Amino acid sequence: MKILITGNRGFIGSHIERFWRKLSTENEIYTYEWQERQLPRIEGLDWVIHCGAISSTTERDVARVMRQNYDFSVWLYEECRKHDVDLQWSSSASIYGLGTNFQETAAVDPRSPYAWSKYLFEHYVEKNPTHRRCHGFRYFNVYGDNETHKGTQASPHSQFTLQAQTQGINSEFEGSERYRRDFVSVDTVVGVHFQFIQKEIDENGIWNIGTGTAQSFMDIARPIANQYGALIEQIPFPEHLSYSYQKYTCADLTKLQQTLQLDK
Repeated sequence: MKILITGNRGFIGSHIERFWRKLSTENEIYTYEWQERQLPRIEGLDWVIHCGAISSTTERDVARVMRQNYDFSVWLYEECRKHDVDLQWSSSASIYGLGTNFQETAAVDPRSPYAWSKYLFEHYVEKNPTHRRCHGFRYFNVYGDNETHKGTQASPHSQFTLQAQTQGINSEFEGSERYRRDFVSVDTVVGVHFQFIQKEIDENGIWNIGTGTAQSFMDIARPIANQYGALIEQIPFPEHLSYSYQKYTCADLTKLQQTLQLDK
């Protein structure tokens, strides 16, 4: 099987590439990192796993986000349609915004250029259906190793661990004990991508990937602080995040469980 993975130098893309390279030497794995003047060759592939994107929810250069996240995704989608290639692609739970209904059919509330770019591509795919397999995944808060390059966009797991190791302090926003999110391991994300290909899922659409449970930021910080003997401090909530900051997320996994025939 010939597979192209975009964004392989990023957090999730690097894990997907590592998984497929370890899986079998019979697969031909190709990778692509964004270059505006050099686009990847799609003809002859079996699958494209599209993880590449500007993933920062605080990026405010709208034109740059739309060019890389939306325009390139549309080009890639149309190339897959033209050359009969199946596609998986990364969306985001940031599309839900400040809503509390996390079903895939719920109303969306994107509140950043990143979230809008992901929603608009979802909308494009919905309005321009393909005869090929096409699976979109709304990731909730993904954590795991190889996140350090993301800086302040890394998961609380990574940020709290680094702070505890280097500073002896875990810094949390005031009220973090009330902020609860669905934190999902990158290994779970990689596993879902693989199962959809392995089981040859013919259904096209959007699926949530999470755990179906929500933890507070304090739930994450406390055991890490205890492990390293670090202190927990609370810092003022940044004003610039107040419009878009998701204080609660929890994936509804009903559709995913039904598609993969998983036990609840």
